[in-house]
Amino acid sequence: MTDVVMPQMGESIAEGTIVRWMKKVGDSIDRDEPLFEISTDKVDAEIPSPAAGVLTEIKVKEGETVPVNSVVATIGAAGEASAVPVSPPSDVMPEAAVGQPETPAAEAATPQAGAETDLKASFEAGLKAIEAEAAPEPEVDTDTEPDTEDVGKDDLRRQKSSPLVRRIARDNNVDIAQIHGTGLSGRVTKQDILGFIESGQAAAPAPAPAAPSAAPRAPQPVQGPTYKPGEKVQVVPMSVMRKKIAEHMVLSAHTSPHVYSVYEVNFARVSALREKHKAAYDEAGSKLTFTAFIAKVTVDALRQFPIVNASVDGDNIVYKKDINLGIAVALDNGLIVPVIRNADEKNLLGLSRAINDLANRARTKKLNPDEVQGGTFTITNPGVFGALYGLPLINQPQVGILGVGGIEKRAVVIDDAIAIRPVCHLTLGYDHRLVDGADGGRFLSFIKERLENFEEVWL
Repeated sequence: MTDVVMPQMGESIAEGTIVRWMKKVGDSIDRDEPLFEISTDKVDAEIPSPAAGVLTEIKVKEGETVPVNSVVATIGAAGEASAVPVSPPSDVMPEAAVGQPETPAAEAATPQAGAETDLKASFEAGLKAIEAEAAPEPEVDTDTEPDTEDVGKDDLRRQKSSPLVRRIARDNNVDIAQIHGTGLSGRVTKQDILGFIESGQAAAPAPAPAAPSAAPRAPQPVQGPTYKPGEKVQVVPMSVMRKKIAEHMVLSAHTSPHVYSVYEVNFARVSALREKHKAAYDEAGSKLTFTAFIAKVTVDALRQFPIVNASVDGDNIVYKKDINLGIAVALDNGLIVPVIRNADEKNLLGLSRAINDLANRARTKKLNPDEVQGGTFTITNPGVFGALYGLPLINQPQVGILGVGGIEKRAVVIDDAIAIRPVCHLTLGYDHRLVDGADGGRFLSFIKERLENFEEVWL
């Protein structure tokens, strides 16, 4: 018997939603054959079977959301019987009563009828006890009362904690704001709160809040209804990916003070090299794109300016030794950011192959879980849709993101003369807690100089 678990599709992902089962109970399945499809904020993906055999049980229905590493199905050996419900249907007698002659109504009160009734009750009670013992306690919080406090740093940390963490905090009279979270952007994890309680710090009651100042509190804006009765609207629920993207972007906006710098780059040199070597790259099985050139010089810039390849951890700076480059890929229903690991170890051809491969598999939902996590810097390309430039939000816990605008021919001044050149606007969005304007300027200047003077030996 092999358990099928909900995979972790990203380092900040704690749960996933079953979108579709591709097999039903009793179907045979081969190892690595697609078994079910999941949706998270980072990826919609088809999950392969971990073993060959027969799907004997489906534990999670389509549309249900469960924590990562939860068992969602079981696979047995070929010919193994499928799982049956533990509790018998209400219209089926227990096994002990099967085959017994029907008791006349007049004899219903006899000791024999009473014994059968007791046997049935004992049987059902035993089954319920087995079910209760086998079923783990669900890690959910039934408290659905909305938060009405202002969303500050501590409130955001509390909101981003899981329902299980909030329940543990409530049961132990712990203020989550007292705990230094080790999760994404200070998120308090289960291990954080259990360690806090075991250390004895939770024994002392939290100090009483200070008396409010005499100054009146400024009124807080309240969002009104998004539509009025009688308006012609269509209301549809968000997809799982859309909801998770919304949460992730709100978290990023609250976490990082975003600053942007925009540089204009002459792409004449890159365009000439691309035309010259495009056929050779096609023969090598890789499409040579502008994104590959930009990725190459970005990797070199990250090596030159490691502060942009870092993260913030409380009062510490975490410098990432690996350069794992995320490339944003637009999908029909959202956005996904597959990651090129150790991108600094690849030449232009290697980067070109990796970009094309990841983009194709992202659109066909063939990415592996480890290919959408661990990124240290991201490139996104709003210019492919015609944008002059974009101001993208940082992909937490990274501290920088490069936006690529459209590459178009424009009139530029070169040596006091007007010339027509392909021009692109590159935008660097960076976390001002760690990256200053001078750092951002030097980073973009490095990329601009490399692109405008791209050496053929770098191909």
